[in-house]
Amino acid sequence: MVHRLESALQAGERMEEMLLNVGPQHPSTHGVLRMLVRARGETIVDAEPVIGYLHRGTEKLAENLQYTQIIPYTDRLDYLASMLNNYAFCHTVETALGLEVPERAEYLRVIVMELQRVASHLLFVGAYLLDLGALSPFLYVFQERERIVQLFNRICGARLTYNYMRIGGVKADAPSGWLEDVRDFLPFMRERIEMYDRLITGNEIFLNRVRGIGVFDTKTALEYGISGINLRSTGFRWDLRKQQPYSLYDRFDFQIPVGQHGDCFDRYYLHLLEMRESLRIVEQALEQMPKDGPVIGKVPKMIRVPAGEYYTSIEGARGEIGFYIVADGKDKPYRMKIRKPSFVNLQLIPELLRGQSLSNLIAILGAVDIVLGEVDA
Repeated sequence: MVHRLESALQAGERMEEMLLNVGPQHPSTHGVLRMLVRARGETIVDAEPVIGYLHRGTEKLAENLQYTQIIPYTDRLDYLASMLNNYAFCHTVETALGLEVPERAEYLRVIVMELQRVASHLLFVGAYLLDLGALSPFLYVFQERERIVQLFNRICGARLTYNYMRIGGVKADAPSGWLEDVRDFLPFMRERIEMYDRLITGNEIFLNRVRGIGVFDTKTALEYGISGINLRSTGFRWDLRKQQPYSLYDRFDFQIPVGQHGDCFDRYYLHLLEMRESLRIVEQALEQMPKDGPVIGKVPKMIRVPAGEYYTSIEGARGEIGFYIVADGKDKPYRMKIRKPSFVNLQLIPELLRGQSLSNLIAILGAVDIVLGEVDA
């Protein structure tokens, strides 16, 4: 009788291993991502991200586009941080050409890039809480994000894909009253960040879902090439705005927050801390910005990048975003490769999920904060 019971239990154990498709669906996976999960009971044995559902061939398309025509395509990468993508590409071309960007244009760039970082982080906070079953923060964050989007709409005429940056400067100067409205927005946004801190950070249910979950250390992060908040959550203080300053970031006083445990909670909380620092940068930029001046440098009508290989990178909303261009002296790149932080950070997901409960899958995936438009490009 005992022998028969043991055989039945062993057969049951073999039957428990299942192959599950998680996605593709937008609400639970932050884009069109499919997770192929092998589970034994409630425990994840292995997981494989299946990507490519949004692939548009941006890097290949760039070979047939003039340099100025590529800028709108960068909007469609991380579409929650389009301003940062715009700048990253223009910065690479400007570096290759040795262009001098007017000071007022650089200040405008910094202001919109940091506001974009705040808007992106806001959506992360709301979407992540929605992943975990909390609806209210998701509805709240759109109030502040909408004010930023309206500011962007006034300065460039778009709400999501901005195409604001230009090689050598920006599309247009700030309209009348725009800088004053940005200044008025800062204290309002600081109050709202404090409200989110009180509403979310100390919530017992939230803490039980994210503390000690999805943990990795600095060594693992560096081995996988992880960057951004995911890297800083392990305690490693690395931010390209400080370590490899570009634009005017060496003129501003701001801190680089880091975590202690490398878990989902640290990755959530660093978004709040970084929003505060972005507001500090915007405030200083408004104070330092010259009252007038050109917003576009002396750029040739037909841009031809000298033959060679060029790479520059910036601190995007999700980590290091960089453009590698192989030029042959013509008006189009011979080859272009984009370092997409979401794509790189996604590689860590199988490592984080093995041995975890299925109930933690979305909590871990959400905290890595990927955007599939950037993953697939």
